[in-house]
Amino acid sequence: MKRTSLVIAGIAVIVAGFVLIQSVFTVHQTQQSLVLQFGNPIRVERDPGLKFKLPWQSVETYDKRILDLDPPAQEVLLSDQKRINVDSFARYRITDPLEFKKRAVTDANFRDVFGGRINSAVRSEVAKVSLADMLSQTRAKVMDRIASLLRPQAVDFGVELVDLRIGRTDLPDATSQAVYNRMRSERVAQAAELRAMGAEQKARIQAGADRERTVILADANKRSQELRGEGDGERTNILSEAYGRDPEFFDFYRSLESYSALKGDGTSLVLSPDSDFFRFFWNEMGQQERPSSDAR
Repeated sequence: MKRTSLVIAGIAVIVAGFVLIQSVFTVHQTQQSLVLQFGNPIRVERDPGLKFKLPWQSVETYDKRILDLDPPAQEVLLSDQKRINVDSFARYRITDPLEFKKRAVTDANFRDVFGGRINSAVRSEVAKVSLADMLSQTRAKVMDRIASLLRPQAVDFGVELVDLRIGRTDLPDATSQAVYNRMRSERVAQAAELRAMGAEQKARIQAGADRERTVILADANKRSQELRGEGDGERTNILSEAYGRDPEFFDFYRSLESYSALKGDGTSLVLSPDSDFFRFFWNEMGQQERPSSDAR
C-alpha cells in the first residue's frame, strides 16, 4: 500500500513538474511574446522576465528591435519617359504583436505583402518626377511622400514604419548604353566644334601674321629703295663733284674701270682702232691724234 502511494506521488510530481514547465516561459528584453490558445491570440507580454500561461496555451515570440525590409528592385518609367531601376528599403518595428498576428499571420507573409505595397508606392511617386529630380534634392521629398503614404498602412499591421529610403537608382543596361552613346556623341561633337574654333583662330592668327609680314617686308623694301636712292643720289653728287674738280682725271679713271673689264679669261672686244675707247692707249691726256687704221 505504501509502495503504491509512493508511485502515485511520484507520478503526481512528474505530472506537476511537466505542467509547471508547460506553464512557464521567459520573455527576453529584446523580445515580446504573444500567448495563443488553440491558435487564437489571448494576450501580449512585452515586459521581460518569467511569465506564466496555461499548459495548453502556446507562445509566439516577436522581436522588439528595428527590423529591415528590402523588397526586390523594380523598373520604373519616369515622367520624362526614361526608365530606371529603383531599389528601395524600409526599417520597421512590431509594436502590436496581436494585430500583427491577425493581419500578417507570419513575418514572411508580412514581408511579401508590405514589400509589394512599398514597391507600388515607390513606382507611383517616382513616376511623377524626372531623372534630373531623382539626382537632386527632390529625391528626399519623394522619399518623404512615400513614407507618409505607407505609415498609416503599417499601423494596420501593428507595425511602426521607422524609415524608408530609395537606395540605388540605376539606368537599365540598354538605357545606360544609349545614354553613354549620346554623351559620347555630344562630346565628339563638342570636340569637333572646339577643333573648328581652333582652326578658325589659327587661320585668323596666321592671316594676321602674314599680313603683318607683308607690311613689314613692304616697309623694308620701301626703306631700302629710299636708302638706295639716297645712296645713288649721294654717289652721283660725289661723282659730279669729282668730275667738276678734274674732268681729265675723271675721264682717265672711268676709262681704267672700263679696261679692267677686259682682264677676265675668254673676254673678247671687237672695236675700231680709232675708237674713242682706246684714246688713252696713245696719249695719257687722250688728246693726241690717233694713228690711222693702217698702222697696226
